[in-house]
Amino acid sequence: MRTALSGLTTRGRCLLAAGFAAGMCAAVLNERDLLRVAAFVIALPLLAAWLATRARVGLHAARFLAPSRVPVGAASEVKLDLRSTGRLPTGGLMLEDTVPYALGARPRFLVERLPRNAPTTLRYPLKPVMRGIQQVGPLMARITDPFGLAEFDRELAGRSRLVVVPRVVRLSGLPGGSGMGAGDDGSVRLRAGQGEDDAVVRPYRQGDDLRKVHWRSTARRDELMVRVEERPWRGGTTVLLDHRVHAHRGSGPTASLEWSISFVASICLHLHHFGHQIRLVSEDGRVLAGGSSDGGHSDHVVLDSLAALQGSHRRELSAGIDPGAGQEVIAVLGGVSPASVEELIRYRPRGMRSLAVLLDVNAWAGGTDATAPDPEDARRLLTGAGWGVTIARPSSSMQQVWQELCASASNRGPSMRSEVG
Repeated sequence: MRTALSGLTTRGRCLLAAGFAAGMCAAVLNERDLLRVAAFVIALPLLAAWLATRARVGLHAARFLAPSRVPVGAASEVKLDLRSTGRLPTGGLMLEDTVPYALGARPRFLVERLPRNAPTTLRYPLKPVMRGIQQVGPLMARITDPFGLAEFDRELAGRSRLVVVPRVVRLSGLPGGSGMGAGDDGSVRLRAGQGEDDAVVRPYRQGDDLRKVHWRSTARRDELMVRVEERPWRGGTTVLLDHRVHAHRGSGPTASLEWSISFVASICLHLHHFGHQIRLVSEDGRVLAGGSSDGGHSDHVVLDSLAALQGSHRRELSAGIDPGAGQEVIAVLGGVSPASVEELIRYRPRGMRSLAVLLDVNAWAGGTDATAPDPEDARRLLTGAGWGVTIARPSSSMQQVWQELCASASNRGPSMRSEVG
């Protein structure tokens, strides 16, 4: 009874008080007709509260997300299956599903009547604007009687997990002139046996030594091909992501950190498409994804790890080791100080392929942040250390930045080969 009385609305409580007042007046005045009215007025809110309580007990709901894993900007649909197993029909049912702000507004439904043992399906869309592991729910129901005298809140369904992965941009082309790729797709390689030199076969370029012509590949492709001896490239490619909060500017979907994560996801999937073994690490050398254990699910592993990634509170780059672990490196860096650049190149072998994308984070701040590092300073240091470097700005498309990075890699290819040839 106490539970039922707690669900009375203001209208129900006023009606109940009026009934007791009428009953007291009927006793004082000895008016039987007034006493009958008082009994009816008292019984009405109590009966309404009891019926609403019984209807609440028989309510069941289930939530389904299709799909439960979507990229930023794509749509997902939520289906709610409602069923009443109570002996009495349910009416005046207000539903509200808890949805994070990054997925849109909270949906509300008004169900005037929910028949017993007859399923009712409700649907609403989700369009996430931010990556992350989002929790949809709980589903709350407010049950009222037809007269509005009693109402109860109840959780009908718990939380459901929605994985929002970064947006992936389709890229084209590969950095040429090194083990990362030669020619158009980087797939033309000699299968070196045990004890043989590792090599890449690529199209002839102006200035190449004609003694390096590989006649078998030339005859097969009907194009002059040369053999370029390089370091072994069996280790794959390491993609380094600088996700320090201090190194980025902006907020929400347009922040420089979100751009970096989306660009890194695009690079990893693009290289994996060409058969490259990808290793994704953070600015402190921590492995986020990659390795032989990923197998054929490397794309999902990379995207899921980036979806759950939070900003780091480190101030500087301080891995203390070669972030590439002997592999070729593509680093996507935010605002980096000269000290951070020196820390990055200190442990990086000069003969290994090293590429960097520097974000002009001041441009993401609207050009008003005087504390943002100048990317040109970092470019000069990295270029002097043998890195191929390009600068990214909000106005640049990811494909444009990738093409510039590929061009910088090709331009630095001959000097790197001369060191290891």
